[in-house]
Amino acid sequence: MKRKIIPYNPKLKEVARILRNNSTLGEVLLWKKLRNKQMLGFDFHRQKPIDQFIVDFYCNELSLAIEIDGNSHATEEAIQKDKTRQEHLEALGVKFLRFTETEVQNYMRNVLAVIEEWIRTQRE
Repeated sequence: MKRKIIPYNPKLKEVARILRNNSTLGEVLLWKKLRNKQMLGFDFHRQKPIDQFIVDFYCNELSLAIEIDGNSHATEEAIQKDKTRQEHLEALGVKFLRFTETEVQNYMRNVLAVIEEWIRTQRE
């Protein structure tokens, strides 16, 4: 697969570092399963700047962003902001998988199965 590099605002590097140091429990748990190419040999990054945004996890090879939505994503304003942000990044070729914080914390096996199935279908 050909890697597509999407440029990002360099000012986001520091913000991404801060987010990595203040991860939610769901982000920490999922990162333990994605890092070091554990997910079918694909390299994921956490709190990855893309264009003018930062996504929770990103794989360049797959152009796949994985987002974990906690309580802060539940308001109508946040839902609309997430939708607009996702549509913008999808226009750049980024694909999304979204999970809730609860799903990641309580149903990790299912979350991993969804990610693996998505990757397998993309490779066919």
